[in-house]
Amino acid sequence: MVRILYIEDEKEIGSWVSEDLTDRGYEVIWLQSGAQLETHLSNIDIAILDIMLPGLDGFSIGKRLKKKLDDLPVLMLSARSAVEDKIEGLSFADDYLTKPFHPDELAARVEVLLRRFQKEEAALTIGHLRIYPQSMLIINANTDEEITLTGKQFYLFQFFIRHLNQILTKEQLYEGVWGEPYLEGDKTLMVHIRFLREKLEQNPATPTIIETIRGIGYRVKQ
Repeated sequence: MVRILYIEDEKEIGSWVSEDLTDRGYEVIWLQSGAQLETHLSNIDIAILDIMLPGLDGFSIGKRLKKKLDDLPVLMLSARSAVEDKIEGLSFADDYLTKPFHPDELAARVEVLLRRFQKEEAALTIGHLRIYPQSMLIINANTDEEITLTGKQFYLFQFFIRHLNQILTKEQLYEGVWGEPYLEGDKTLMVHIRFLREKLEQNPATPTIIETIRGIGYRVKQ
């Protein structure tokens, strides 16, 4: 699981960002200052830093991180949109996002940075797919081409991979991906499964990646 070091002193923002990233399958270490930074530097994959922090500001923390871990992607967050602030941030950081921002944009930028800094990662093979679980990179082994998923397709397949070999009910899938109670008769999940199969399966009419377990739900089995 990807581990994110997230430093943000505003509790409301920190809470929803941390919760949103956790829901997307990341492990989030949320600190409200850089005071205990040294104890959280092992096995982190990306750092997200607010600039305005008590004590050391985000710029100082980011520069320290880059000196210690030069291959660690760093994303700066700030309500300051002045060009000089962005220039200072990008002099050492890998991306800069101005507040307010949509959680989907933050998640997209995190995914891009993780791919850019992708370390050697063991692939998971399922049928004709070669999957890198940490970055959720999906390759069609027959063509060596990347399969790009969008929106809920990505989170739905990620949920399957996190619960590999388990039979998942419609209720578990819907509540795990959409975060809402499943209503009997709702076709949303079924439609997204169909679209996902069209991208992943060699023959969507006879799926072998996403199995239908009649009367229960679905399963992705290695």
